[in-house]
Amino acid sequence: MTRRIASNADQPHAGAQEDDAHIGRRAVSSQASEVSEGLESQDKGKDSVVGKSDGPQAPAGKRKKDGKGRKKRSAASASAGRIPRSASSKKARRDVSSEGSSNEGASSGSAQAESGSSADGFVDARVMRSNEDVDSRLSRDGVSGEGVFTRPKVIDFGARLKERRKANARVVFKRAVIAVLSVAVLLALFWFLLFSPVFLLQESSIRVSGTNNWVPASKITAIAKRQLGTSLFLVSTGDMEKQIGELPGVTSATVNKEFPKGVSIVVNAQRPAAVLKDAKGGLTAVDKEARVLNAVGASVDGIPVINVTSVGKGTDDAAVQQALKVLAVLPESMRQQITKVSASTQDSITTELSSGKYTIVWGDSSQMDLKKAVVDKIINDASKIGDKHQVDVSAPLRPIIK
Repeated sequence: MTRRIASNADQPHAGAQEDDAHIGRRAVSSQASEVSEGLESQDKGKDSVVGKSDGPQAPAGKRKKDGKGRKKRSAASASAGRIPRSASSKKARRDVSSEGSSNEGASSGSAQAESGSSADGFVDARVMRSNEDVDSRLSRDGVSGEGVFTRPKVIDFGARLKERRKANARVVFKRAVIAVLSVAVLLALFWFLLFSPVFLLQESSIRVSGTNNWVPASKITAIAKRQLGTSLFLVSTGDMEKQIGELPGVTSATVNKEFPKGVSIVVNAQRPAAVLKDAKGGLTAVDKEARVLNAVGASVDGIPVINVTSVGKGTDDAAVQQALKVLAVLPESMRQQITKVSASTQDSITTELSSGKYTIVWGDSSQMDLKKAVVDKIINDASKIGDKHQVDVSAPLRPIIK
């Protein structure tokens, strides 16, 4: 009997394993019977140990009374559905676990293998049942209520890997869909702005202003028509202004886009600088750059006339080119009075006003602002011009009056 008590003391973990949670999962009737048998065995063991010891022994009647009292208390506790957590009950549970270790070893081992837990509370997920979440396992073991487990947890690592792969596949699919939609939107916007009929330049939406008989609007519109059918976002206003500015008689041009389908063109068209009269009597209007303005039916009244042997030779002559530059900058009031222009050399440009009333020698086309001011001062001041008829301003700071 002494050896049996020693074995009970050497197995504290077995008693700890049969704690309140373990006892709670057993049937109440089996718990009560096992605890009663353990108490009786404990009483017998104590009697035998006390009998062999050298100390005084308690009376037999008292031991029986104590045993019966413990048995009654244990039975009362079992009928109430729980075991009192006292020192004697813990010792009784240790005796019960040691005495039934041989019978319960196999059952506890199989239960541990099923649940994947060991005596020290370690849970080995490798030996747990496949595809069984924690909530189901706790319910099977008799633990009710979700507690901290608000949702089932996947224990099978293979299923967890599949779940993660599916999640990654969904993310990749969503990103691919977003990328495709973004590209589609960009392509649609690109087509809408550059190729859709909404922004294509139309002939009916071209507006031209500032033209005259020598620079007709048809020539300006012809240049704009070269970009018909092109999106207004691709129409080059700079190229259009350059091409219009190269037309004879055009001083400047400004092109503005008018969405969604038109352009507005404003030109600064000048009158011809002079009219070239060839040996056959033909008249050809030219601008200050000696470019021909082939206007049909335009009047040449009030435009200075330069006599040349031929239009081609006249436009290439340096003296004629200097005369055109001089005539182009003269005020319109003076141009209206010019009846004859002579240009024997490029520094002897001469004009006659009012059928020879005054003869102005301009020299070349340099310092024209100063020369115009000197001529205007002299011919409009009777005290200066007197009865003279010629003013030479080829050297404007030293004018000569004859």
